[in-house]
Amino acid sequence: MNSSVAAEGGGAPRNFATTRWSLILTSADLAGDDEKARQALSELCRLYWRPIFSFVCRRGHSPEDAQDLTQDFFLMILEGNWLRHADPQRGRFRSLLLKSLQNFLNDAAAKKHARKRGGDVEFVSWDDWMAEAPSQLTVPARALESWPAERLFDLRWAATVVEHAVRRLREECESQGKLRAFEALRPCLGAERQDVSYPTLSQTLGVPEATVKRLVHRLRQRYRSLLRDEVAETVADPGEVDDEIRHLCGVLAAESAAL
Repeated sequence: MNSSVAAEGGGAPRNFATTRWSLILTSADLAGDDEKARQALSELCRLYWRPIFSFVCRRGHSPEDAQDLTQDFFLMILEGNWLRHADPQRGRFRSLLLKSLQNFLNDAAAKKHARKRGGDVEFVSWDDWMAEAPSQLTVPARALESWPAERLFDLRWAATVVEHAVRRLREECESQGKLRAFEALRPCLGAERQDVSYPTLSQTLGVPEATVKRLVHRLRQRYRSLLRDEVAETVADPGEVDDEIRHLCGVLAAESAAL
């Protein structure tokens, strides 16, 4: 999964103040609409459960226990006073969530009293979530066994951001009747220009090379915009978007080099 295009593109995302993380922080800080804030937090948890689950597994828990602990962690932040401790100065949802998760797992009582599957409360529907958004990122067993849990967390987080942006782009193209073009051009989103074979794509799509080049350019532009939107949902300040994108690109680049 090449992330080179992710570092490009400009302009702050529109309507930044209405992003999920900004809504959560504003509501928590100003005693605003807690229900909307909790809905936004719930949606962010739904999107970013894979990094949590991967981190818990890497900390030595079986997949079954990791599911229980992940579910209990989500319940803790959604039902407790976590929102009140979400300090806007700490900025990024990724960083705050990881710190909270580390504290949660370091708490022996939390592990001891983790809800078991089949208990009275269920937040995570694992089968539904995994079927809804299968990950395209494959991490070799040796990496799962040797990489620090924090590195796996960031890798899964970066992959989730990219995959969700690509999924949204696919849905847009499908709604416009351009799904065939998207499927043919999707590999170009992360490819360097010299690696794109315009003659081959021209033959595949049955259109002139000049048309292919325009389509690739527009698809990349829209992808970058969607990627920025995804990252904007997880930072407190629009000025942090570029730094977060650079961080995630670095994570994916390091993963490609290591594998």
